[in-house]
Amino acid sequence: MSHDHGHAHHSHGHTDFSRAFAIGVALNAAYVVAQIVFGIAAHSLALLADAGHNFGDVLGLVLAWCAIYLGKTRATDRRTYGLGRSSILAALANAILLMVAVGGITWEAIRRFSNPGAVAGLTVMIVAALGIVINGVTAMFLFGGNKHDLNIKGAFLHMVADAAVSAGVLVAGVVILFTGWHWIDPVASLVINTVIVWGTWGLLRRSLSMALDLVPENVDAVAVRRFLETQKGVTAVHDLHIWPLSTTRTALTVHLEIPDGSAGDAFLHQLCESLQDQFDIEHSTIQIEQNAEACSLAPEH
Repeated sequence: MSHDHGHAHHSHGHTDFSRAFAIGVALNAAYVVAQIVFGIAAHSLALLADAGHNFGDVLGLVLAWCAIYLGKTRATDRRTYGLGRSSILAALANAILLMVAVGGITWEAIRRFSNPGAVAGLTVMIVAALGIVINGVTAMFLFGGNKHDLNIKGAFLHMVADAAVSAGVLVAGVVILFTGWHWIDPVASLVINTVIVWGTWGLLRRSLSMALDLVPENVDAVAVRRFLETQKGVTAVHDLHIWPLSTTRTALTVHLEIPDGSAGDAFLHQLCESLQDQFDIEHSTIQIEQNAEACSLAPEH
C-alpha cells in the first residue's frame, strides 16, 4: 500500500477584512445599545425584538471575524487540525442563544396583546431608520469580500437582511404614529421573531450537522465518489469520508484501488488539485492500494 496526503493551495487574492469587521462590530454593537435604551423608553417591543436580532448579528460578525483569524493559526502537535473547528461550536452556540431570545420576546409579545401600552411611534421610526443606515454601511464595507470567502459572503448577506428587518420596524412606527394602533408593536415583534427563526433555523441545522461531521451541504458526496471512480487506473473506491474542518474548510480521506500500481506523486497531486477546484475540498488524504481486499477497512462484498 502507498499513502499520500495533499493540500491543494490556491491563491484567490484574499484581502484582510479585519478593519471592515471591526467597524461593523462597533457600529452594530452601539446600535444594539441604542435600540435597548430607546426601546425601553418608547415602550416598543418591536425595537427590543430587533435589538435581540442585531445582538445575534454582532455575534455573527464576531464569529466570521474570529473564523478568519483562527483559519490562519498553525496546527500543533496536539491541535493537528488547528483551531478552525471552534468556529463551528461558536455558530452552534450563537444559534441556540438566538432561539432562547426569540422565546422570551415571543412570550412578552403575547402578554402585551392584552395590555399594549403606549408606544412612541416617532422614536421607533428614527431608531429603525438609523438601523437601515448602519446595516447598509456595514454591508458596503463587506461588499468587496472575496467571492471565495463564504464567511464574508454570509456576513454581507446577513447585514442586507438586517436592513430589511429594520425597514419593517420603520413601517410599524409609521403605522403607530398615524393610526395610534399600539397593538401593531407586538405584531411587528412577532413578525421580526419569525424572520429571526427563519434565518436562525438554517444556522442551527448547518452548525449542528457540522458538529456531527456530516458532509457539508456544498459538497455532493455522490458526485465526489463518481469522480474518484472515473480516475485512470482506479478499479474501486472505499472508506470515503468527507467532513468539515471549520465553517469554511473541508477535508476528505479515501482509499483507491489501483492494481497496476501506476499512481505516483503527479497523479496524487493532480487529484488533490481537482478535488479543490471541483468540490472545494482543500484537505485531502488519499491511500493507494493494489489489492483493496487486503485492507482491513475495505467493505465486505
